[in-house]
Amino acid sequence: MSESGTTQDVVQRVWRDESARLVGALTRMTRDLGLAEDLAQDALVAALQQWPSQGVPDNPAAWLMQTAKRRAIDHFRRADTLRRRTAELGHALQEREEVEMPDLDALVDHIDDDVLRLIFLTCHPALSPESRAALTLRLVGGLTVPEIARAFLTKDATVGQRISRAKRTLAGESFELPVGNEREARLDDVMGVLYLIFNEGYAATSGDDWMRPDLCAEAIRLTRMLAGLAPLEPDVHGLLALMELQASRLHARTDDAGRPVLLDDQDRATWDALLIRRGLARLDRAMALGRPVGPYVVQAQIAACHARARTAEETDWVAIAEWYDVLAQVGDNPVVEVNRAVAHGRATGPEAGLAVLDAVAGHPALARSHLVPSVRGDLLERGGRTAEAAAAFTEAAALTENGGERILLLGRAEQARSRG
Repeated sequence: MSESGTTQDVVQRVWRDESARLVGALTRMTRDLGLAEDLAQDALVAALQQWPSQGVPDNPAAWLMQTAKRRAIDHFRRADTLRRRTAELGHALQEREEVEMPDLDALVDHIDDDVLRLIFLTCHPALSPESRAALTLRLVGGLTVPEIARAFLTKDATVGQRISRAKRTLAGESFELPVGNEREARLDDVMGVLYLIFNEGYAATSGDDWMRPDLCAEAIRLTRMLAGLAPLEPDVHGLLALMELQASRLHARTDDAGRPVLLDDQDRATWDALLIRRGLARLDRAMALGRPVGPYVVQAQIAACHARARTAEETDWVAIAEWYDVLAQVGDNPVVEVNRAVAHGRATGPEAGLAVLDAVAGHPALARSHLVPSVRGDLLERGGRTAEAAAAFTEAAALTENGGERILLLGRAEQARSRG
């Protein structure tokens, strides 16, 4: 790889890691989301132009921030009608010469965080739920439009239009954190967005990487902050418990070659015991509040069943199926139904799982998803219908956009054929 190519990779990685903090800080400073994005992009372009010849700076994130700050000052200086604001901005920028790099594992007991402010802004009630999630995933999660489209099981063009309209709607909106009832009203949307970010890290929807642990870490960090903001909300603690319990398996989900490893085949000795203890304790805290619980607490209970099982054979699939039955009553969620099919297939038998799957297979949201044929293949294989299983796995492989998952599914198809 050329020096230029290597430097571009570094720029892209730094941008992926730091863009949310950069846009969040610039939005707080300028009070203009659109301008903040433009300034951040200008800094990215400058890095692509200068780093290949001048070298990557010791603190790339701080370099991007400082470059964006200078462009912010230049922007306001050019606007004669905003001279007073220039002075105020210049003073604010001088107070933050370095980018603050928070400890992802530290518990945060305050909410003065630019990324969290950005999340609450993008979850503004003036936006539709779909637009809130799409915009937050774009600005905070750093996801591309195709990745967001896969997360929503919708078209790229639809997501792009939602993001553009959302930015126009938010033009001129306050960047202050909401308080009181308004803050509580936005909690559900904020939690939904954080979980989508976590899921994109836990099982990437596209590309060659099976996982993106950086997104998982950021989602957990922000959810810990949210739990400090809403300590009496069981589902916030449930969401954090769910993330920590699922994240405990990250190191076991790929082999030394980076290939995906299914849950049953994972070495449970490599699961993160500290994250499991944290997740179980957080789940206990959610239940101890004595208030009605929501879907994240239920999903955390499902994850806890896996975490408590020392081996795959010890997994309490009957309890998991019962929790999925509870979750199914919350609303019309086709992905939940697909997972419920897995649970009932393990708890009662493949035919029971196929019955649940057949009931949801025609849902429009699953038309472009690999989930249905993937799960169908697993259930058919467990029922001894190997030829049908191989065909289902092959169909699923053609639908997924994740390279690692495609290899796994094609491998399962070949194994099913060899058993036939």
